[in-house]
Amino acid sequence: MPRKKTVTLATLRSDQRRFAEVREWQQFHTPKNLAMALSVEAAELLECFQWLTPEQSTRLGARDRRAVEDEVADVLLYLLRLSDVLDIDLLQAAQRKMKLIARKYPVALSQGSARKYSRL
Repeated sequence: MPRKKTVTLATLRSDQRRFAEVREWQQFHTPKNLAMALSVEAAELLECFQWLTPEQSTRLGARDRRAVEDEVADVLLYLLRLSDVLDIDLLQAAQRKMKLIARKYPVALSQGSARKYSRL
């Protein structure tokens, strides 16, 4: 049985870059355009949950789950492409942001609470 290729953010980023280059899409992949496209895809993800109760949103049927998966993938791909165009290390940026969030929301003050850090 053939081994499945391991996909990392780096390989996905590289594959996506080549995909755009072959199609000569770099001219359209400006940070502004990519951020706008990312916003549109995030809105399409939100649309998958529109009018669902919180309980329904956790119990999606196969068709609805597939739609969510497709939109999540679109969001990831645009975010990854934006990070590539701006030369941002996405994982490093996420780790740095997690550290900032941890300081804003110390466990002792935020555990079990949905309040914003400025209201803790």
